Amino acid sequence: MDILKEDGFRKQLKNGLSGGYLFFGDEDYLKAFSVKSARETVCTERDFEIFNDIRIDALDYSAQALLDALMPFPMMSEQKIVTVNGICPDAMKPSEIDDLCDALEALSEYDYNVLIISVPSGAIDEGNLPKRPSALLTRLSKYLTPVRFEAVSPSRLVSWVRKHFAHYGIGASDEVCSFMIDYCGASMFTLASETAKLAYYAAWNGKNTVAEEDVRYVSIAEINADSFALANSILEGKYDSALDALSVMKFRRVEPVMILSEVSRVICDLTAVKSMLSEGRAPSEIAASLKMNEYKVKIYAASAAGKSEKKLKRAITLCSEADLALKLSPQGYAAIERLVCAL
Repeated sequence: MDILKEDGFRKQLKNGLSGGYLFFGDEDYLKAFSVKSARETVCTERDFEIFNDIRIDALDYSAQALLDALMPFPMMSEQKIVTVNGICPDAMKPSEIDDLCDALEALSEYDYNVLIISVPSGAIDEGNLPKRPSALLTRLSKYLTPVRFEAVSPSRLVSWVRKHFAHYGIGASDEVCSFMIDYCGASMFTLASETAKLAYYAAWNGKNTVAEEDVRYVSIAEINADSFALANSILEGKYDSALDALSVMKFRRVEPVMILSEVSRVICDLTAVKSMLSEGRAPSEIAASLKMNEYKVKIYAASAAGKSEKKLKRAITLCSEADLALKLSPQGYAAIERLVCAL
């Protein structure tokens, strides 16, 4: 089975796309960027995008919806593009995989389509690549060209950040780019956002380069944003916001045990920071004691300021009860939903 890599897909973009593609692998940012590039390549006439750029989200996906998207002819163009984003083949029932394959088999009849099915990181069993792909990947590859988006190496990520700065007319040394990755995390989505923010900050201040102190001043240190948002919403009694944050994690197929573990850790850290602040200890001391980034301590301190220690300790108790409920019976996300409504 031949598997394209990202650079191989880029070459096909230049030569013209045809048929179907299955995007999989670790780097979701590059998948999203490649989908965008494919849309721009196929849909050259903006006036007809509504007819020639058909998008199906995971929540709206069904095999019939895919067939319905493939059947119509393109409008004033030789091709149209259909993208299916976010489905998780590993979570689909065997009958649903059969239905998907039946829909994909019809792709050859509607050869005016470019179809891209992009699955999130970890959403399909890859097997032992490149020699032994999984049965599911092998089956889907009968209908779709598999394109694997591997995690970006540290050296390539440094180069990518530097080029992003250059795109905005701002210079950055490899050392600064490397520090930024350590400080903000290796998520390319986060780095793209933080690079743009830093570039605008530098330009506004009449600078043509960014330095390490700019990163510390402007950028946000790496925090598990989903868990932090969920924990904060629970503590503040913002049930709608908490359930929204939980729904994002459910969509990403994060295991309930992992979600509860992360939320419990955030609440315990908030409680520890709150307690140490009440003792008059400085953020630098707290950071050293908890082995936590000082910037992160400041964020936790701001969040803990409006929460009583009594409420924080009750939240810890409720997390413990939810953890026990998860271990005693397979309650899944329901145990976390009850935690959301308990405070």
